[in-house]
Amino acid sequence: MSRDLTIGVPDTSVPGGGRDLRTEGMAFVDALRTAGLAVPPSRAITFLEGLAALEPPDVLDTFWTGRATLVAHPDDRDVYDRVFRAHFVGEWAPPDRASEAAEPQTVWVDGTGADDQPEAPDDEQHPGAVASATEALRHRRFDEASDEELAAMRRLMSRIELDLPRRRWRRTRPHRRGARLDVGRSLRRAIRTDGEVVDRVWRRRRVRRRSLVLLLDVSGSMSDYSRALLQFAFSAAVKADRVEVFAFGTRLTRLTDQLRESDPDAALSGAARAVVDWDSGTRIGASLDTLHRRWGRRGVLRGAVVLVASDGLERGEVELLRASMERLARQAHAVVWVNPLKVDPRYEPLARGMAAALPSVDHFLPGHDVASLDALADVIAAV
Repeated sequence: MSRDLTIGVPDTSVPGGGRDLRTEGMAFVDALRTAGLAVPPSRAITFLEGLAALEPPDVLDTFWTGRATLVAHPDDRDVYDRVFRAHFVGEWAPPDRASEAAEPQTVWVDGTGADDQPEAPDDEQHPGAVASATEALRHRRFDEASDEELAAMRRLMSRIELDLPRRRWRRTRPHRRGARLDVGRSLRRAIRTDGEVVDRVWRRRRVRRRSLVLLLDVSGSMSDYSRALLQFAFSAAVKADRVEVFAFGTRLTRLTDQLRESDPDAALSGAARAVVDWDSGTRIGASLDTLHRRWGRRGVLRGAVVLVASDGLERGEVELLRASMERLARQAHAVVWVNPLKVDPRYEPLARGMAAALPSVDHFLPGHDVASLDALADVIAAV
């Protein structure tokens, strides 16, 4: 069953259609005040400073900058979200100046107007509040995030730097500082000097990046994490050449071609259409066996870093999973298993599938938020 992976606030160009950034920001603040949200001047200034620091902001950047600087109470978030979509997406037209003048000014409990409200504490005024909101979003669990938060997380994941480890090949190439003498070329050059080997040629073993193979569990038990992990796979596929992506539930599906699309929405939607067993059961062993039989013969797994993202809740044959994982460990350079359940300190890998696979795993990590995926990228680079 395919799912639509297009979520959240649209990620488009700089808001305002080319208008001055300060003018557009103040117009948005005025729209919030018209809707009844009290925004003191100190918060408005912090909001404008945050936009200026983004150079230039897009709609998503503007959304979270405003959330961090203009919203003082959780109860105001719904008003903010509605006015933001109306102002920047165009779902609502602001009232004219006459109607604005007719509306009463928002008054605080102490009798002061919105513009007279005392300034917020320094930690709320400083543009660092934007960074604090971003850091909080990095540690927001995928299974607890709203669609808007998942959209912002998708942008954060696109910024994760993924550096694949390198390996030395047996083949060599000419190099001035090589450690191996190229006897043939050195002797041919010696013809010019009457047989004296004066100009020696050296060779060095080739170095190239290892390939990365991602296996993503899209079964029902992983539904709260599948979209985020698929976004991580998309970011990896567009940043590195030697990346293969597979999804599995009850069967194995190759998604490498779909995730090569430059447009993230098109790539994720294409991947969702390609997976016919989305939110189904879990047959990890059978999927790994298919991987070995169909793709292992092509050398995809040999010397690669293999990442398996799954909660390990196997519904198929456990012995087949154990044998497939042992075979995978022999072929791959390193096997990394990401399990979102591992974030819970009380978690123990007692599920029969996870217990069978764990002896063949080199690194066992959580994958529940953006920060954990950032740490995962560091592990991949260091294996």
